[in-house]
Amino acid sequence: MSPVAPRAAQTAPSLPSSLASHEHPIKHYLSVSDLSTDEIRALLDRALELKRVRKPEDRPLAGKTAALVFQKPSLRTRVSFEVAMLDLGGHAVYLSPAEIQLGQREGVVDAARVLSRYVDVIIARVYEHSDVAGLAGYGTVPVVNALSDREHPCQILADLLTLYERHDTLQGLRLAYVGDGNNVANSLALAAPRLGMDLRFACPDGYEPDPSILAEALASSGGDQGSLELFRDPRDAVRGADAVYTDTWYSMGQESEADLRAPIFRRYQVNAELLSYAAPDVVAMHCLPAHRNQEITDEVMDGPASVVYDQAENRLHAQKALLLRLLGQG
Repeated sequence: MSPVAPRAAQTAPSLPSSLASHEHPIKHYLSVSDLSTDEIRALLDRALELKRVRKPEDRPLAGKTAALVFQKPSLRTRVSFEVAMLDLGGHAVYLSPAEIQLGQREGVVDAARVLSRYVDVIIARVYEHSDVAGLAGYGTVPVVNALSDREHPCQILADLLTLYERHDTLQGLRLAYVGDGNNVANSLALAAPRLGMDLRFACPDGYEPDPSILAEALASSGGDQGSLELFRDPRDAVRGADAVYTDTWYSMGQESEADLRAPIFRRYQVNAELLSYAAPDVVAMHCLPAHRNQEITDEVMDGPASVVYDQAENRLHAQKALLLRLLGQG
């Protein structure tokens, strides 16, 4: 099947030009695009070192504090960042959705300015990307996007680390992403081709990744780098793939669409039959939480091809490397 053309481009949220940068720029991680290809490779190598030595003796983040600003609850994101700070000698303060009510009870501008006087890094898990961009624009400390509607860049570092430690390289790997073109898909598009991977999306009509992100990713692929293709038939995307990735068919806040989406996505389920089209040593990936036997079957999730829990663990190690870099210890 021929690759499917992306939809018309959409406008991404932006800050006023006077607030988009500082006189002395602070390094943030709001998008995979905030890291160069060499920086991503260096972070993956550092993460592998940190995985071998769980708690560095020198405690490089001693005296440092992170604020975890969450509009959405999360098991992996909260625990991995809190443990990362603890293992590195630092401390994390968790601000639940009810406590801060970012953008409602507490404005983004004031939250950014106040937190910048208390902590060394702000880690934000939000609904709208404009909120995390606002924290970065108005704050004076590094800001990490721990998830927004536009991207999930921390998850992608863990995903890349999982494949890297398994294959010792990312160059030439074939990765198929099957299902909803959500924030995870967006971040994969911005990362995988730059690292020499061939990325294939299989999405229903109208559920492709963000077209502006696809355009950016396509512009950066080619030559010695990897490729990006979009398909309708998941079998075409999965054929010969080294890894098959899926995510929930609806994200937090989209529960009302579950019944509408189920029949649309049914043929995009990652099951044993679909994996039979992939390479013999294919791995199955999911960033969790999963709706078992919906987007992925128990047989695959609990089977020998699954690296789902490796991905979950690697959130910890990849985020340690990221925090060290942002706080000048990388």
